[in-house]
Amino acid sequence: MPKTATRQKTETKPTKAATNGNNKPAPKDAPENQTDEPDVYDVKEAQAEFNKRRKSQIASIKKLDKEFLGEMLYQMILGRLFERKCAEVYRMGKIGGFCHLYIGQEAIAVGSMMALKEGDYAITSYRDHVQAMIAGITPEAVLAELYGKATGNVGGKGGSMHMFSKEKGFFGGHGIVGGQIGVGTGMAYAQKYKGTDNVTLCFFGEAAVNQGIFHESLNMAQLWKLPCIYICENNQYGMGTSQKRAMSISNIAKKAEGYAMAGEFVDGMDVMAVREATLRAIERARKDGSPTLLEVRAYRYMGHSMSDPGKYRTTEEIKKYQERDPIILFQDSLKEAKVFTDKDFEDFVAKATEQVDAAVKFADESPFPDESELFTDVFA
Repeated sequence: MPKTATRQKTETKPTKAATNGNNKPAPKDAPENQTDEPDVYDVKEAQAEFNKRRKSQIASIKKLDKEFLGEMLYQMILGRLFERKCAEVYRMGKIGGFCHLYIGQEAIAVGSMMALKEGDYAITSYRDHVQAMIAGITPEAVLAELYGKATGNVGGKGGSMHMFSKEKGFFGGHGIVGGQIGVGTGMAYAQKYKGTDNVTLCFFGEAAVNQGIFHESLNMAQLWKLPCIYICENNQYGMGTSQKRAMSISNIAKKAEGYAMAGEFVDGMDVMAVREATLRAIERARKDGSPTLLEVRAYRYMGHSMSDPGKYRTTEEIKKYQERDPIILFQDSLKEAKVFTDKDFEDFVAKATEQVDAAVKFADESPFPDESELFTDVFA
């Protein structure tokens, strides 16, 4: 991994937290109300925040075995390198249409999805490549789908936004903002109806919170005790619009209180914090079906999609978050905990690079769908 990240602070100061549905406070770093970003970012404060997070991560790291930690780090690195390659081949014209990249948000998918067990479900929005791979869909199948090839995850018909695998418990990739929230709620209902102890992770962006389906779903999930964990991936921009210009209250986790639901704010640049918050939510869901709303605050380094130059953000703002890079933070913690060395990190990068190169070769050499496929799997 390029060693470009340094250390900087989070975008909000600790304030009063959201509750967990039982009038108990959530973590202290949950922001309460909207605050303006500072015009100047204090590097010293950022370094202090980074070090604070690293100490917390090290304590969590000691609870897990080396093999599992290695897989977590590998999946984060693979996701980063895969998405960078997607940007490269998109610019070469090998990928058409929309292409939304996950660079900067890897800790969310890895921290949450690697807490699941067999039979659990996941559903997400259009920024779905990394989640699909963590679910078990191969990088070859994901990239071939991006190319529109017959060997793609859904035969080249879905493209970037519509990865899907019933066998892997991964139900998309949905292009309509908030559209998957109702579907995810229904998936959790099915799990309860069948009498399982399985759970559903439902991912969505912060812009989807303003959609009616978000509120309808949370109300129903709490009323019927559905084992759905709603994960708001708050990257702070709905397309090119800052959350500050679109939402009257910035603490999305606090919205859970309106439905007597557990809610928690999580630092999405800290993979261990994401994992532990998800595990708490899973425990509630498996115990009695209680749903949870997690607001996981992160930052996308790229524009909304490959067609977005992102000129509504300053270079300084982007660098602020790059200096709290989730992969570098995790690597530093693993190194300080003496789990892995610099040589191990190089090996992870080499392995992920080899996997990405294999996916490119596979996608390049795969055929496009036959014309006879034009009207298959089409329903009206």
